[in-house]
Amino acid sequence: MNKLLSIVLLSVFSCGCKKSSQQPGPIVTKPDTTVITTTGPQTVTKTNPQKVFVHYMAWFETPATSGTGQWGQHWTMANENPNTILPNGRRQIASWFYPMIGPYASSDRDVLDYHLLLMKYAGIDGVIVDWYGTHNVLDYPLVKRNTDSLFSRIPGAGLQFGICYEDQTLGHVKSSANIDTVTAAQQDFTYLQLAYFGSSSYIKINGQPLLLCFGPQGMKKAGDWQQAFSGLSTQPCLLSLEYQGGITGSAGSGEFAWVESTDLTNMQGFYQNRAPQLATAFAGAYPGFKDFYMQGGWGSTLFTIDHNGTTTLQNELSAAQSSNLNYLQLITWNDYGEGTMIEPTLDFNFSFLQAIQQYTGVKYTVTELQLIYQWYTLRKKYAGNTAVEQKLTQAYNSLVTLDVTTATTIISGIN
Repeated sequence: MNKLLSIVLLSVFSCGCKKSSQQPGPIVTKPDTTVITTTGPQTVTKTNPQKVFVHYMAWFETPATSGTGQWGQHWTMANENPNTILPNGRRQIASWFYPMIGPYASSDRDVLDYHLLLMKYAGIDGVIVDWYGTHNVLDYPLVKRNTDSLFSRIPGAGLQFGICYEDQTLGHVKSSANIDTVTAAQQDFTYLQLAYFGSSSYIKINGQPLLLCFGPQGMKKAGDWQQAFSGLSTQPCLLSLEYQGGITGSAGSGEFAWVESTDLTNMQGFYQNRAPQLATAFAGAYPGFKDFYMQGGWGSTLFTIDHNGTTTLQNELSAAQSSNLNYLQLITWNDYGEGTMIEPTLDFNFSFLQAIQQYTGVKYTVTELQLIYQWYTLRKKYAGNTAVEQKLTQAYNSLVTLDVTTATTIISGIN
């Protein structure tokens, strides 16, 4: 979520497309009930040593997962209805762009495995999830559930994970649940320590678990952050939004770059003027920015950065490479409301991931990305067919061990 809008949207919520003949798929969601046993995921070899993570939204719901029988607000905003099929065959969603697999649920096991496999074969090292805490306010419990589902799949895929904490939520927790801001934050961080920080798959910086903060916006005193961390066995490596690190005082460890209307000027300024002052800094790169807020009834348009095919992304990646920073956060995997998504869409196909493959220096190409998409479509087509599902599980096992030949043979044999 863009920092310029998060305060507005979080007070209410948890914070011209190309023609296509593709018809909307069925609304099918599988909970995370199947344990996939493999010989162990293999690490993808990259020629670019920079660690590459991707910012991930775990807030999408379908009628099967929302608990209300309705589509989640991040597909609808205030006025869109995904049950409406447009003349181009797409569902009406709150975005200018359309997922290649159609609108989905963030707790769907098949979707999660599809996303993680694509990341793996693009040379992405891990996922940083936009997270709203543990409290029973607004749709925060759904985001927590979805995040738990995602993290349960990550070790089997051989990737890493981390958290970006939306501390603006603390104000809503205080007003709705009457929990003091620092106490609420302490409860959230205690959960993170118990559930995630100890995992060998959790991202560590100098031995500390990584914790990004999208702000700070809700906890604006350094002493509050120090108090909120006081009960943890290991203090996190806390990174704030660019130029906001001073708010956290000694509790902070650095900052991360984010998309702004000034585009490359902002990024290059951060790399040249701010990053050298920080103990830890994350570069950023995005494919463009085109929000749906005014059209979706969620406020005004913030700004637009044209995608220009893959040109914007390639320029951002080039700047990130020149920054000589050790870490890069891709912005974002799937924020459709702001048009920063890099996952495959009907609009851009696999082009963003292909650009990332070239950047990270993996040996894989669009061929493997297409194979993973085919694997996902077969998962949905043959849901409930035990014999085929077992074959597709074998194909998944082959993919996470980088045995593309075996996976291709299995998938090609299923029609």
